[in-house]
Amino acid sequence: MKIVVFGITGRIGIRVAKEALDRGHEVTGVARDPSSATLRHPKLRTARGDVTEASTVALVAAGHDAVVCAVGPTPKDGGVDVILKAPRALMDGLKKVGAKRFLVVGGAGSLEVAPGKVLMDSPDFPAAWKPVAKAAADALALYRKERDLEWTYLSPAALIEPGTRTGSYRTGGEKLLTDAKGTSAISMEDFAIAVVDELEKPRHVRQRFTVAY
Repeated sequence: MKIVVFGITGRIGIRVAKEALDRGHEVTGVARDPSSATLRHPKLRTARGDVTEASTVALVAAGHDAVVCAVGPTPKDGGVDVILKAPRALMDGLKKVGAKRFLVVGGAGSLEVAPGKVLMDSPDFPAAWKPVAKAAADALALYRKERDLEWTYLSPAALIEPGTRTGSYRTGGEKLLTDAKGTSAISMEDFAIAVVDELEKPRHVRQRFTVAY
């Protein structure tokens, strides 16, 4: 499979690319500054691009089987703007070259924690994260309206950090997954496994799903 990964220089993007490469896939890693990419592999090539520009998406997606958007907000890329601008550019760009399959690394803030209540509305949800969580929820709403492309939106657990690749995770739908102690967590390494598993064997086309331990 030939896979495009937008966000190859990010913490999740680099792990998704490595997981795909380790399984024998070919990866095109895209970043605004690809020279800063640290991952090296015979089946990896890097390209300069911006997921908020449809022309860029079309250019790099041509000839590929799937696209992963693992771009997150930073002050350098305009904060939450990238989350809100990416959906339309991504979908328009893919349609230009006849590509269909893409997966978006989303947020956990819009997952349900109780009937009618989502995580970002919880009293202990960090106020500084709310703009990002709201933007991610708005982006998901845009993807849900798409009926032609084969999109998937993958929300992580409430806590996602660099860690160990265990090869184990649970999947859920619209509700936040927690363990017996009430903890919702997953390592970035196991999250990357879930991304590539979904690309190899799609089970959540035009759906949002979540993963956690």
